[in-house]
Amino acid sequence: MKNTALITGASSGIGKELCIIHAERGNDLVVIARSEKHLNGLKAQLESQYGIEVYVIAKDLTESKAVHEIHAELEQQKITIDFLINNAGFGGTGFFQERDWKEDQSMIQLNVMALTELCHKFLPEMVARNSGRILNVSSTASLMPGPLQAVYFATKAYVTSLSNAMSEELKDTNVTVTNLMPGATETNFAKTAGLENSALFEDTASAQSVALAGYEGMMKGKMDVKAGLSLGQSLMLKALPLTPKKIVMGQVRKMQE
Repeated sequence: MKNTALITGASSGIGKELCIIHAERGNDLVVIARSEKHLNGLKAQLESQYGIEVYVIAKDLTESKAVHEIHAELEQQKITIDFLINNAGFGGTGFFQERDWKEDQSMIQLNVMALTELCHKFLPEMVARNSGRILNVSSTASLMPGPLQAVYFATKAYVTSLSNAMSEELKDTNVTVTNLMPGATETNFAKTAGLENSALFEDTASAQSVALAGYEGMMKGKMDVKAGLSLGQSLMLKALPLTPKKIVMGQVRKMQE
């Protein structure tokens, strides 16, 4: 396999669009998601359309052993990962103390633990080769606290902080880490999180446009990429450093109610 990208959450939304973008440039893929059926359909489509090779791993990344098993399988298959794209993630709404702990625990496992372990598994190999690119899909939610999505916003703050720190640590190498921060995007995220009727998702960007901005930013070695922002979201983010935190949190809560 050549110029191989490992993409998590590859079966739909931003992840699927990232797969298409990488494939149409003539590059191979390792695609990961829970649904083997959807992944095999994507494999057939991309291999037929672009003449590239797609390796499928159906795996639930909320399981603690999943990343170890993925890395071991790829080692056994002698597949080198040139691009690591951590896209998989989910959210959920409600008062922190009322939410189901197992759901929030799974969210932390996927959004934080799996992403971090994937970076930790594949980054040493990239550094040894002195080549490679990582794209971590965070969110504009990472830039503020999120009442009614407390855990989700916190996980994304972690992703942004980790990605930026890794980027600085790697500045003297040819390995880059890019942090993608989408605004509200047309994916299954809103439905899964129970936000489809909230003000946050009244004006959404296409998954394709967000994926393209992230992919191009990764290829240029950018540290941060904001994508898919409405005018209102852009203005809010620009005002964020000057706005008292209590006012920001009140606005975020109101948008999610």
